[in-house]
Amino acid sequence: METTICPWCQTEIVWDEEIGPEEECPHCHNELKGYRTLNVTLSDNEEELDKELEQESYSSEGSWMEEEESSPRNQGLTSLPSLGGQDTDLLAYESAIGKILETQDQMPECPHCRGYMIFTGQNSVGVGGYQPVIPAGLKHSLLEAPIRMNVYVCPSCFHVSSFLTDEDRIRFAGQVQKAGQINED
Repeated sequence: METTICPWCQTEIVWDEEIGPEEECPHCHNELKGYRTLNVTLSDNEEELDKELEQESYSSEGSWMEEEESSPRNQGLTSLPSLGGQDTDLLAYESAIGKILETQDQMPECPHCRGYMIFTGQNSVGVGGYQPVIPAGLKHSLLEAPIRMNVYVCPSCFHVSSFLTDEDRIRFAGQVQKAGQINED
């Protein structure tokens, strides 16, 4: 048996003498026989070449930065409005957001810009504001009023999301489990 080392993933490939050598690496699926080496010959004037490479790297970085700035993740807050006649500092704002996020146990991701959201409080919905629905095949609703929700705000795009509190999540899970047991009977 002969061994070959894949030039792409550096994996040792053992092949049977009866079957012959592999044409494709079984690990990375790259072509083994078509491995090609690129030889670059430098001209006498290496300084010009270095300058050209430097300019290319700057231009490629610029396009990368433009892509990064136009991504959905960064389409949020770019400047703060002045409050009460005072200009607000975006850097100070971001620093304060970071300090607040450090103290949070949970940091849900914003569904719009994928930034971390800040817990701003709880919202209670009483009997008059929440109308439960009884799903088909069940005799009771899965969540009864009053319910409490944790409210989160995205500091970048100001999207607001709310989630059930831990107690109401447990209550909801219990109701779903009870509904599943009723349907099994």
